[in-house]
Amino acid sequence: MLPAAALLAVAACTSCRHKKHNSGDEIPAIEVAHPLTDSVVLRKTYPGYLTANREVELVARVDGYLLSHPYKAGDRVRKGETLFTIEERNYRDAVDRAEASLQTARASLDYNTERYEAMKRALSSDAVSEMEVAQARSAMEQAWADVENASAALRTARTELSYCTVRAPFDGRISSGNYDTGAYLSGSSQPVTLAKIFDDATMVINFSIDDASYLSLLRENAAKLGVDLRDIPLEFSDSLPGQYNCDLSYMSPEIDKSTGTLRMQGLTDNPDGDLRSGMYTEIHLPYAIEPHALLILDAAIGSDQLGKYVYTVDETDKITYTPVKTGEVLDDTLRIITSGLSPDDRYVTRALMKVRDGMKVNPSLPSGK
Repeated sequence: MLPAAALLAVAACTSCRHKKHNSGDEIPAIEVAHPLTDSVVLRKTYPGYLTANREVELVARVDGYLLSHPYKAGDRVRKGETLFTIEERNYRDAVDRAEASLQTARASLDYNTERYEAMKRALSSDAVSEMEVAQARSAMEQAWADVENASAALRTARTELSYCTVRAPFDGRISSGNYDTGAYLSGSSQPVTLAKIFDDATMVINFSIDDASYLSLLRENAAKLGVDLRDIPLEFSDSLPGQYNCDLSYMSPEIDKSTGTLRMQGLTDNPDGDLRSGMYTEIHLPYAIEPHALLILDAAIGSDQLGKYVYTVDETDKITYTPVKTGEVLDDTLRIITSGLSPDDRYVTRALMKVRDGMKVNPSLPSGK
């Protein structure tokens, strides 16, 4: 058995080794970086929503049973394509009756025209009176009017027959139908909405701005800001496969009297059909250039009840909780810092959950920094 003094010495040495080991664990290696300084275009962000370039309600204007609608909701359809067919028997019968009436009226016109010409020849030999000639002329003119009325009735009957087939007025995407096959439609007294078709090859972006002078500023400074008004980027909350841009080369503002804002519209192409009416978007419009903007990684910024903050490392390599004010995001990764940091500060770039205010760290800058 070791003497008591020897045991105490061993324990003391073991304690020293543990303290040294723990001391090393308490100083973790942390990656830091200096803020970047660069010239950037500052932008204002406006919320907006999309509508199709054209939206048309497809309606039934005749009475009858719905026989078919050969499409599925959301399908793209071509101009002239049949979308709905409605029972047409009564309307085809009406066309047949109108055609028969027109034939009768034309036959009557032919007869009364020949009779009038004969009456005029007979008048020259005093075989008939002038009164009889006038009556013949009146009968011919009446027959002519009957032909016109019958022709108009036939056109109406044919038009109503055409209403039994509802076709696409343009290329577009169609909504779900409001009625199933077999439903009875009473469209003659008041049109019945069957579905909606959207011309979404080009989408309209609708948004409002609150500063009337901004329009002239944007037009005047677009070239100076290096901005193409035909190519303003759009941002969507949903992840979309492509990048979409807004064409603002023609801006026709309208004042909203209830809010005093200017309602704006722009256009964007929708070649793949991913954009739909009602989708929300953000329009980032430029307004100035900041020649010495301070930029840090957006992922390095935390948020709490007091606002935005970053962790910086002071000259003694201790973590400091540093409140900051932020601007917009650039290139999806960098955030403009408007106050709270200087170019010489070192900020923690990652692992924010592993550090705390006052903590001693071993900071390391990226290679070459």
